[in-house]
Amino acid sequence: MGTDAASTRTIGALTAIAVAGALAALLAPAHATSTDRGRAAPERSATDTAARPAAAPPGGLTARAWILTDAETGRVLAAKEAHRQLAPASTLKTLFALTVLPKFPADMVRTVTAADLKGVGEGSSLVGIKKGRQYKVADLWRGVFLRSGNDAVHVLANMNGGWRATAQEMQLKARSLGAQDTVVKTPDGYDAPGQVSSASDLALFARKGLENADFARYCATVRAAFPGGSRGPYDIVNTNRMLSGTKGVPRYPGVIGVKNGFTSKAGNTLIAAAKRDGRTLVATVLGPSKKKNAVYKEAATLLNWGFNAN
Repeated sequence: MGTDAASTRTIGALTAIAVAGALAALLAPAHATSTDRGRAAPERSATDTAARPAAAPPGGLTARAWILTDAETGRVLAAKEAHRQLAPASTLKTLFALTVLPKFPADMVRTVTAADLKGVGEGSSLVGIKKGRQYKVADLWRGVFLRSGNDAVHVLANMNGGWRATAQEMQLKARSLGAQDTVVKTPDGYDAPGQVSSASDLALFARKGLENADFARYCATVRAAFPGGSRGPYDIVNTNRMLSGTKGVPRYPGVIGVKNGFTSKAGNTLIAAAKRDGRTLVATVLGPSKKKNAVYKEAATLLNWGFNAN
């Protein structure tokens, strides 16, 4: 049950070496704006689609940017400013999971140190990781996906070679997937100067994540027992209200995840995937109005339109 410290240090060292060697070549395009990158995909309007559907996209959406895609093909069904660079909040944890999740077996155990929890941002969402306690990697990932726990992200990032090395590796991962709008500064999505992503990139991260069975299972989990507490394990419930059906939001029919987020800079953000009649659609909504549950209502509107009109 003890931590495999030597294995963790080896992985961290190899990660840092690989990242340092490749980052310089790939990072430069990340700082270009949507208008000066010179790439083929321009800003899309609400009526721009990869294959223009017969029905007009739904009206009344207040989000600063949104996109609806087919999870299997990547086809864009409709979008508004899909490449606009905005603060992503915890939806960036999808990229963190794509980068780090494959590296550590689910039953590997980590004894948490003070260094693991150093630097957790003020006001962060937490799952309740305690120094000196042992956690399985699977527990840590449930903390990430269900409670959006920045404390769990810090522990996993430390296992992966450290906070900065993990952010750099995430940047490389984004570029390798073809995501050009994302600039990573913090692996947990906590607001930081220069950190941005886009509805298009976040939809891509979700689509790629859903191809991984572990990612798909974690992001679809509604409730789990989490180790710790004075009386033993305690229940944690997924903060994605479309999945958990809590706080005035009904569970969306066919929902399978993926990740929600909130920061003062980003506002509410959400990537929501649902499956119906053999089709899986992904709706990404960034920064809608401040009305209660607007991010979930607008994602549901997009998914309803996609399933009914296409």
